Amino acid sequence: MTMPHRLLRLPRTLVPAALAGLLLAACAQPAPEAPKPPPGKSNATMVDEIRAAGERDKSVINVHPLVDPGIAAVQDAAKQDERNGNYQGAAAKLDMALKRNPDAPDVLQDRAEVAIYMGDFQLAEKLAHQSWTLGSKQGPLCARNWQTIVEIRLQANDQAGAASASKWVGECREPGVQRL
Repeated sequence: MTMPHRLLRLPRTLVPAALAGLLLAACAQPAPEAPKPPPGKSNATMVDEIRAAGERDKSVINVHPLVDPGIAAVQDAAKQDERNGNYQGAAAKLDMALKRNPDAPDVLQDRAEVAIYMGDFQLAEKLAHQSWTLGSKQGPLCARNWQTIVEIRLQANDQAGAASASKWVGECREPGVQRL
């Protein structure tokens, strides 16, 4: 049995009202929630923690290698770019300094920190390890190297790796001789 064709038709005056009702019903649906970013620190906070580790280190040993004035000028320009939020410019300047002296631990660490600002955690960890390998193994730069690894391991949710790296931060400190 088929339905008469007349029963399926809506009067022309009801069609716009029915469409408007459907559109309003669609608008009333709650929008799907936007995905939330994973919990963690911002890149800038990570860099702040790294630099604070270097400032907290009160070692009796603080190695300052001889500075090439040309590289120091490039580092200063890179720091200015970083302060202005121009991380690409800072990275380019530090890369230029590393071409001139690829074994400069301080430049490698500066570049690692800029890599963190840029979200390139793999590069940052590689550069921090390289800086530590070439550096003095003690003092503020050493603490920054290992705190970089702590922050990256935390970002990767590697609690064991972060705890291990955190112990190395403490190993960077050379307390000195207690005098009575």
